[in-house]
Amino acid sequence: MNAGKTALGIDIGGTKIYAAIVNENGEILTPPAKYNTPKTVEDIKETLSKIIAERSNTASIVALATAGAVNNDNTKILSSTANMPNGYSEIDFQNLSPKLPVFVENDANCAAWAEHTVGAASGANHSITLTLGTGVGGGIIVNNNLLKGKSGAAGEMHFKMSIERKRPCTCGTFDCFESYVSGRGLALTYKDILNRNLTTYQIVENAKNGDPGCILALDIWQRHLSDGLIGLNDIFDTEIIVLSGSMAQFVDVEYVQNLVNKEIVTTPVQVKQASAGNFSGLIGASLLALDKI
Repeated sequence: MNAGKTALGIDIGGTKIYAAIVNENGEILTPPAKYNTPKTVEDIKETLSKIIAERSNTASIVALATAGAVNNDNTKILSSTANMPNGYSEIDFQNLSPKLPVFVENDANCAAWAEHTVGAASGANHSITLTLGTGVGGGIIVNNNLLKGKSGAAGEMHFKMSIERKRPCTCGTFDCFESYVSGRGLALTYKDILNRNLTTYQIVENAKNGDPGCILALDIWQRHLSDGLIGLNDIFDTEIIVLSGSMAQFVDVEYVQNLVNKEIVTTPVQVKQASAGNFSGLIGASLLALDKI
């Protein structure tokens, strides 16, 4: 990486887009700007073009964090995502930036890289970061390298937790890890117990107030999370598992870590809350991009 270089980091989410200039130390140099994510592909392209035109004057590269698996050349999205409009995966991102190269990476991978370099997994050679929210994303660091796989899609958290074909998942199949440990997964667990519908936040608040059904649902949800972490750790023999995203705040990390370490077949693993902050996606994308120039 060349000293003094900066990136325009852009994190494209289903509802919000954030943009800021980031340096090679992962420091955000400009106040992050926030935009509502447009509902059509053409409007998304127009918004991104505007952001790049207005905010990339001091940058050496544009770094995009986005939902969806990204190819190993970091140029395009391989598959469409449920929270983005049809045709999003066909965007030619480089055409949106006439002057600067554009680097694209999956948002969960970007968050994992931010945690690896400046966050909760800093100093570890091996780590896994999970983003727990409406869905579940993952990024895996092995020997200080981001694991991408043969096509770029490694780290997708859609391994099976059951053979019952009971819970439809956003990927189009059933009973994936995501369908158990996302926010929707917690709501489905509560419904399984009491045959009633509550939102994720209602369940959490009611559990704080002593509601036994909500307490049980939250405990089962954390046990499902622990089961998935046991499998991930036994495969990758990692040092640290970092939990990020909106649902991570509801995890009793010490409780989950103890459950995991009781059953893994490797040496103990640490489970931590993320610390790279709300802008870890654009930070990680920027650091990965700056490593390319």
